[in-house]
Amino acid sequence: MNPLRSVGARLSLALAVVLAGALGAVYLAVVPSLRRNLENAKLRDLERVAPALRAQFERDTLGIYDPDFIETAADRSNSRAAVLYLFSESPPALQVLRDSRQGEPSTDIENDRIALAAARTLERRHGIVSRGGERYLEVAEPLGSDGRVLLLSASLHDALGNVHLVQRRLLLAALFALALSFAIGYGASWMFARRVRRLERAADRIAGGRFDERVQDSSSDELGQLARAFDRMRLRLAQLDTARSEFIANASHELRTPLFSLGGFLELLDDEDLDEETRREFLETMREQVERLTKLATDLLDLSRLDAGRLRMGRAPFDLGEVAQVLHDEFRAVAQTGGRALDLDGDGEVLAVGDDERALQIGRALVENALRHTPEGTAVHVRAARDDEGSPFLEVSDNGPGIPAEHAGQVFERFYRVDGAVASGSGLGLAIARELAELMGGRVELETEAGRNAFRLVLPASADEFSRENVAAGVT
Repeated sequence: MNPLRSVGARLSLALAVVLAGALGAVYLAVVPSLRRNLENAKLRDLERVAPALRAQFERDTLGIYDPDFIETAADRSNSRAAVLYLFSESPPALQVLRDSRQGEPSTDIENDRIALAAARTLERRHGIVSRGGERYLEVAEPLGSDGRVLLLSASLHDALGNVHLVQRRLLLAALFALALSFAIGYGASWMFARRVRRLERAADRIAGGRFDERVQDSSSDELGQLARAFDRMRLRLAQLDTARSEFIANASHELRTPLFSLGGFLELLDDEDLDEETRREFLETMREQVERLTKLATDLLDLSRLDAGRLRMGRAPFDLGEVAQVLHDEFRAVAQTGGRALDLDGDGEVLAVGDDERALQIGRALVENALRHTPEGTAVHVRAARDDEGSPFLEVSDNGPGIPAEHAGQVFERFYRVDGAVASGSGLGLAIARELAELMGGRVELETEAGRNAFRLVLPASADEFSRENVAAGVT
């Protein structure tokens, strides 16, 4: 990978550009302001001295013939001082009468525009002029009304030299800051990018199905939080992968057992010496295995629809008391055959909102679970009522041995059995019941203690409550 195309290089360049922009803004704000301040300070000095020199000139009886006047003006203003005379109006022309720069020609200030303007208007004038490639700040003060002008001309070379020094040092500091910021930015971004690449490798491992290695990042910043989220995802995916493997193994076992049984009975039925009574027993057992396969196929289909989110629930009022009555009528004979008692306890009409067919399916799963996993002589009770908060519920309870506390939270998992052994049934009924209840805005609860188990389906009591609890699930 080209280093200049990496995230680190781009972040470093972005930092350098931002810093360069900031330094450029500082340069544009500081240097011109410094130049103006120096020029204005020098101008104020000259304008403060010029009136005093004019007053001195007016008090001196010798005037321009005083040999000390020009030297005094130059010393007090710390500049070049000269007296010029407007000897011609058309064309305008000046003559240098006295100049503090003795021994050198004064032709460079003849016809100086600042002095000429002051001589013609008899008002003080100031400005900046260039002579010989150098800039001068000038103040021209009229000396009376006869066209004589005192010109104070101060070179800006020293002042601008300070500005140029500041410019050079600012540029050097900017270059050093840019180089340092690029180096620090590249190092910091390289470390940042290394952490990102570490997360990328972890994501590739997880995508490849390798969940054994932790995603580690001990920092508390956003990347650290992202790494911890990745690790939680890894653990969850590992659990899902284990559940998927167990699901496939259990589903294969549940399918293989009745199929092998059917194959064995079919081979036995080929025996010509088989008596009619035994044949009927074999056929009855085969019908039971077919029913078992049919129920397992139905359960697996429901699970696939639940996982895909394609299972829709009705939303209408129905009577849970009628559901309890149907369950009692359906399973009473089955209970008696197994040596168990199935009782119906009702509190009259118990209205709930949801899908009555799915509620009946959940009730069947609860009753089948109670009849299958309790010993002979157990009493099973089916009851429809309301709890203390007014929520309607359907309860299936028994007086069999209680479910151990360590298993109570797992009985709703797919293919889970309390004793861990292979039993009749697929081990999917309670898992499907819980997910169907949640889709209807309700829940399936378990209350267990020594000598009693109670599974309870709790449903919404009104359509508004159903909508509130199911808006996130998209139930219609």
